Amino acid sequence: MKRPVVGGMLLASTNPERLRTWYVTALDPEENTDVQQYGVLKFGEFYLFIDTREDVTDKNPEPGRTILNFHVTDARAVAARMEQAGASWLAPLEDRDGSLFATAIDPDGNYVQIIQLSEAHLASM
Repeated sequence: MKRPVVGGMLLASTNPERLRTWYVTALDPEENTDVQQYGVLKFGEFYLFIDTREDVTDKNPEPGRTILNFHVTDARAVAARMEQAGASWLAPLEDRDGSLFATAIDPDGNYVQIIQLSEAHLASM
């Protein structure tokens, strides 16, 4: 039996157009399409679906439960792009033993982390 593969995630929002615009502006997905009622953003082999639901509030009350991690090749450029999109920072860009990490907060209060791993960290994995 083939093992399951995580292929995507749904972000529900009371304002899905605003949230989708932020992700498109801040992170420049490979694809930005509509599939039925969903906004679908493709990042590598991962799909981020953005939709509305009646059982969510305007802001995520426990954003630390799920953190979206985006592996990037130029964390400084991505952080600048996120700032231009209006990101607020939970943790600004920092160097951790040669790898760069930052955690932004999207318009719905979700945590979005960018990670640029050093060659040394990649080699040790």
